[in-house]
Amino acid sequence: MPLETKAEIDYANMGLLRFTTAGSVDDGKSTLIGRLLFDSKGVFEDQLEAIRRTTQKKGGEDIDLALITDGLAAEREQGITIDVAYRYFATPKRKFIIADTPGHEQYTRNMVTGASTANLGIILIDARNGVVTQSRRHGFIATLLGIPHLVVAINKMDLMNYSQEVFEKIKKEYEIFGKSIGAKELVVIPISALKGDNVVEKSASMDWYKGPTLLEHLETVEISHDLNLSDFRFPVQTVLRPNLDYRGFAGRVASGVVKKGDKVKVLPSGFESTVKSIDVFDGELTEAFPPMSVTLRLNDEVDLSRGDMLVHPGNEPRVSNQFTADICWMVSEPLTLKKKYSIKHTTQMVKAMVTGIEYRTNINSLEKEKVDSLNLNDIARVQIQTLKPLYFDPYSKNRNTGNFILVDELTNNTVAAGMIVD
Repeated sequence: MPLETKAEIDYANMGLLRFTTAGSVDDGKSTLIGRLLFDSKGVFEDQLEAIRRTTQKKGGEDIDLALITDGLAAEREQGITIDVAYRYFATPKRKFIIADTPGHEQYTRNMVTGASTANLGIILIDARNGVVTQSRRHGFIATLLGIPHLVVAINKMDLMNYSQEVFEKIKKEYEIFGKSIGAKELVVIPISALKGDNVVEKSASMDWYKGPTLLEHLETVEISHDLNLSDFRFPVQTVLRPNLDYRGFAGRVASGVVKKGDKVKVLPSGFESTVKSIDVFDGELTEAFPPMSVTLRLNDEVDLSRGDMLVHPGNEPRVSNQFTADICWMVSEPLTLKKKYSIKHTTQMVKAMVTGIEYRTNINSLEKEKVDSLNLNDIARVQIQTLKPLYFDPYSKNRNTGNFILVDELTNNTVAAGMIVD
């Protein structure tokens, strides 16, 4: 699909892809990321030397690539991923931020955290085991979080003699499952993270596979259309008043495009004005788009403060103090219905309560279960009521104005991450 606007072209030229990885224990996530970093020269020499020493202590000869990302001592000892490990690397074509997320069910909240801002999700499947319950669970969570591009990397093909028949069987099964959960885009690639087949370099052992390597796909996947550039949303973060002649409203463009001279509407007041200038540190811009942080000045004196929102007239978000949402419960203390929490949505922080639970999703079977409370790592559809109205869009339409977190007012802990339902 060709790029249609200057904002799309500019965003594409930024060349940054955020992606996340998920898989069952021993599927080889850490080895895969280690291979990507190692083969793309994304590991420093001193880090490589430390990994060599650790590998030798364990009695190994080759470098244990999994140690590149298994940063916690508990991870190295248990051979599993526990925390969300963020890694950065770059190629001449694109820059990457990786969120290596845990695959075990007890760390669902960590996976939700790491995947929440991803453009692409990599789901690893062990070729020996095929599609297992956790493979489906990871796909469901990735789709729930609105990740637009999914890659199923069928790993350890070397242990199955690089069999095309094994690959095609797993591919067909997961593609059927992907359609059932509404996955937008699904690419399936056979790899061996340990041997390097189809990760960075083409595999000589799988000449029957004619698609791209994993890195080639990461470098070329089209992400400019992932942005919502139709619905302008500008949550005000602060008001800048350095002198009597300057009054600007600072914040980050959540979605849409704003240009100098555009008509804008203020929520909640409904007052309308036009954009006088779009200011950044280096001067003025003619337009701004997500995720740019800018200061907008208006041609009229308008009463605006943190938590208010600027939008285009006639293209406005929903305004309500009641809505339905999917949430992931992130603490060991169970959810208490009608207990007072704070909800952090865009730049607003208001009091809120969960008034009802429609159902909890069993993320292993995808069945909907009736429950009275939620426990750690549960995912459920709930009803929420806030003290003041929020300005929001459905998460499926706008990830930035459709997400929120719930905070315990007593402990200040984040207890849930949520996505507003259409």
